[in-house]
Parts: sequence; C-alpha cells; structure tokens
Amino acid sequence: MATPIPVIFIHGLWLHAASWEPWVKLFGEAGHAPLAPGWPGDPDTVEESRANPESIADHGIEDVTEHYVKIINGLAVKPILVGHSFGGMIAQRLLGRDLAAAAVVIDAAQTKGVPLPLSALHSAFPVFKNPGAKHKAVSLTAEQFRHAFGDAVSEEESRELYERWAIPAPGKALCEAAAAGFDPQPPTEAAAVPEMRGPLLLITSGRDHAVPEPTAQAALRRHRHPHAVTDIRNLPDRAHSLTIDGGWRMVADIALSWLRAQEL
Repeated sequence: MATPIPVIFIHGLWLHAASWEPWVKLFGEAGHAPLAPGWPGDPDTVEESRANPESIADHGIEDVTEHYVKIINGLAVKPILVGHSFGGMIAQRLLGRDLAAAAVVIDAAQTKGVPLPLSALHSAFPVFKNPGAKHKAVSLTAEQFRHAFGDAVSEEESRELYERWAIPAPGKALCEAAAAGFDPQPPTEAAAVPEMRGPLLLITSGRDHAVPEPTAQAALRRHRHPHAVTDIRNLPDRAHSLTIDGGWRMVADIALSWLRAQEL
C-alpha cells in the first residue's frame, strides 16, 4: 500500500488547533495522514490557552513559520498544507520555499504586496488600540469575534463557536502584518515561488470582514505562474468562520475534490 500523504492543518489567530478536529477526521477517512499542530507556545487545550495566555504571547510570523518548517522536516515526504487566515499566509510561505506538495489556503491573511483592508484593521482593533499589546496575547470579546468571524452565521452560533474554540492570539504577528507595507523585508513576504512549486488553491469568503475577497484576488495575481497550478474558489455567502461553523463540510469537500484533481 502507498504511504498516506501527510496533511498539516495550520490555524490562524484567535482559534485553537483543536478547531480542525472534524477536518482531521474527514481527511483521515479519505486516506491522508492528517495532523493539526498548534503554533509555538500553544497549550494543548482551549481551556489551558485561556488560562495561560503568556505562553502564546510574543510569537511572530517568523517564529511560527520556522515552527512548521521543523515539523515538515521531520516527515518522510512533503506534506499537503491546509491553512486558514494567518495559517493560510504561513502555508503560502512554506509552499513558496518548496516545502509542500500542495497548499489549500482559506481566507488567507495578506502577504507583502497585498494591502491590509480597513475591515481587517477594524477586526484587529483589540491589538492596535493598545501599543503594549504587541508583546502580549490579546483576546476578542464575543462581539468582536462575531464581527471578525461570525458575520454569516446566527448570533447564537457565533457565540457557540467563540465559547468552543476562541483563544488569545499573539499581538506581535498581527502588528507585523499591519506594518508589512512599510518594511522592505517583512516576515509576511512570501518566499520566491519556484516555477515548479506545488499546486495552490485559494478559497475565499464573500462576507469576510477579516480577509475580504479582494485580498484573495490580489494574492491570486501575485501567485499566478504559467508553470504552476493556481486556482481560486469563492463562497459568496460565507464569512471567516467557514472552517468551523455548520457549513465546514462543504469547504472541506471542495479542498478534497481539488486535491484529488491534482492526484494528491
């Protein structure tokens, strides 16, 4: 039997890695070898993360990227990467370094050259309102979570998702992303994409406040290459919670179908 291809799920800000649990189960049933490691410093559970925010604080984009590089280097074959939000941006950086067989990035945070929209700045207000938050872990309120994540689901579902999966996030990573346009070598910059990099699928949400659809279109233009597969799927009625809300299975099926089309 062929060795299953590893699939690494990379979460974004304000969500715990355990939020990928349904995806891990589905991809395992589909014949892959899935794993969902957290960011550096992330405790094992949502409850521990909320109780110990200092373990999460002060990790920047480069810290997170190198954390996943070490995980990939411990595998026998190049993995498939599935990243959401900031995890999608990290996945793009790793794919650009030719460390992955393919990547599916969902509502991916912007890289250098892709502007940070005003709606994203509003979603990140809890970090920017306090200059000292750069070196702390910052939490969202349930109302802030609804604006950033749950705009396309009911208020009740948004609150349930918040209670189940939301954790503090390192302000440093978000501050680095916001300053990327002013830094000649920002940590958000995607590595030079080789001509024969693995296939890339961008999945976007039409109602996303944190990462609006034009941000993904800009990323598509940036990543397109005549010798590399770059595809995009837009879900006009979804928002940033699309990987964890009641419609997650449709998004996961899009990713699996696309991977099968790439013979992965």
